[in-house]
Amino acid sequence: MKDFLEWTKPGSEEARLASLLDPGTFPRHIAVIMDGNGRWARARHLPRVAGHRAGVISVREIIETCCRLEIKALTLYAFSVENWKRPRSEVETLWGLLRHYLHRELPELKRNGVRFQIIGRVDALPRAVQDDLDIAMVETAANSGLRLSVALNYGGRAEIVDAVNSILAQARKVDGEFHVNEQMLSEHLYTSGLPDPDLLIRTSGEMRVSNFLLWQIAYAEIFVTEQLWPDFRAVDLLEALLDYQKRERRYGGLGDKTESSEPPCELVGVSSAPTAGEPDSDDLPASSLRQ
Repeated sequence: MKDFLEWTKPGSEEARLASLLDPGTFPRHIAVIMDGNGRWARARHLPRVAGHRAGVISVREIIETCCRLEIKALTLYAFSVENWKRPRSEVETLWGLLRHYLHRELPELKRNGVRFQIIGRVDALPRAVQDDLDIAMVETAANSGLRLSVALNYGGRAEIVDAVNSILAQARKVDGEFHVNEQMLSEHLYTSGLPDPDLLIRTSGEMRVSNFLLWQIAYAEIFVTEQLWPDFRAVDLLEALLDYQKRERRYGGLGDKTESSEPPCELVGVSSAPTAGEPDSDDLPASSLRQ
């Protein structure tokens, strides 16, 4: 936190928000669905590629911010298995932008102690892209700072399928009984070795998780912002962290306040119908993603 405060301008909104945060309760792992590049470009009557180029600036700032806040892990959703459906020219431009980013930013990633990795079906990416990714991963493998994961050719369902197939391959080599549990499945996911995300951020206001880290975000707090990804900056990340620190994380249990205020349970008869004027539980509104 000290490093971040020294980095920010005194009296700025970033400095004010940072002063309200408790570094002791930061999320260990932040996952981000970077959405809105196309809409950002369209609103400015620019080609979609302009939105992708602008989005790179946000990537750089959010990585820098996480490093200075000493966040342990950051995962960015960059390209899904469904994104191959986009025009070929746009997809090829994305690979070009990725390679340009890696060449330009690798020295900075190394200076900040970032450990870079890719999650997804990397073998399907162009050979030149794979080579650049391999170089970045090898040259940052010994770093002990931020664990930066970039999801490329990634899909949450595809990841679970790949994990199951990996487990089946292991099972074929084992004699006798073989049992699968949650820990084993987690160890075969692309994110093996990383803590599950505590906070999932989605830009552009969309209320869906888009096939991202479906297993890992089971108990993640979700923050949705109307900001389009090219406009997302350090101040927006700080607002998400501040909102996160106001949440009560119960993991399916009861919070302290609930436990202390509720009377002891009694064995009573259960009425077959709700009391007049009280809603049936099936009529209560479902939870929604919070903004």
